[in-house]
Amino acid sequence: TPVENNVGDLWSIMEFLNPNFLGTQTEFKKRFFIPIQAGRDPEAVEQLKRLTGPFILRRLKTDKAVIADLPEKMEMKVFCTLTKEQASLYEAVVKETIETIDSTEGIKRKGMVLATLSKLKQICNHPAQFLGDHSPIPGRSGKLTRLTEMIEEMLEVGDRALVFSQFAEMGEILRRHLQETFGREALFLYGAVPREKRDRMIERFQSDENGPPIFILSLKAGGTGLNLTRASRVVHFDRWWNPAVENQATDRAFRIGQTKNVQVHKFLCAGTLEEKIDEMIERKKEIAEGVIGTGEGWLTELSTAELKDLFALRREAIGE
Repeated sequence: TPVENNVGDLWSIMEFLNPNFLGTQTEFKKRFFIPIQAGRDPEAVEQLKRLTGPFILRRLKTDKAVIADLPEKMEMKVFCTLTKEQASLYEAVVKETIETIDSTEGIKRKGMVLATLSKLKQICNHPAQFLGDHSPIPGRSGKLTRLTEMIEEMLEVGDRALVFSQFAEMGEILRRHLQETFGREALFLYGAVPREKRDRMIERFQSDENGPPIFILSLKAGGTGLNLTRASRVVHFDRWWNPAVENQATDRAFRIGQTKNVQVHKFLCAGTLEEKIDEMIERKKEIAEGVIGTGEGWLTELSTAELKDLFALRREAIGE
């Protein structure tokens, strides 16, 4: 993946391979970065593709000339509603932020915006993650209710699943809830797991016929370098800003050695920040076909009015 975060990634690679081929960093920014990132100038995209084309050879797993027998991958978005508790917490965080953000500036304001983004993501996942109080789990999260239904259906047909979350604390909540609900062991891989234990977990999931059917993974710790083709279901419980990171995580199951069609479920709470994140990811994918978007840092530069729109909770987000 030559471009993951922004078009500037491509300049760094080309500068290493063929110094000054794309000009200085300042020249590149003026000629390509700003027109593509900010204006999505199709002429700039096409010109950059022509210049870098001779240096790039890309092969996709979905190309039948590369792998003739790789099964299909089916991606779907799962729209969930918030519980009333989640909606109340969500609105309280937004209200507190909007009331205080005008009186802050500089690095303090940026920190407040990023903290709010994280809080709202946690609330969309589960109140217990946001509150950090080890409170009861069932019946308080629209996402978790839907995941529980999907895992029940999966177990009935004998499939295995990977469940990704960017939050280690949410991974532990999922592990505990799914084990208690189904009476089956759920594995949980996160950054602090030692290599030997990690390898044993992978072996059990991949090779043990009676092994754990659910593997929960921290996106950063388990999103790359693992072969988990025993799973035919992949769930992204929360979304990451960079579509390349999500795709790499999905490819733990969708890779050489997979014998079943892979179903990929991307969870998001409708009418919340998560739906806005999803829209941004889709826009990144459009640029990525030419060359891609940025992370979350730019959101700290939005005006208060723009932040209100980003954080706003729509009524349809709240379930019955």
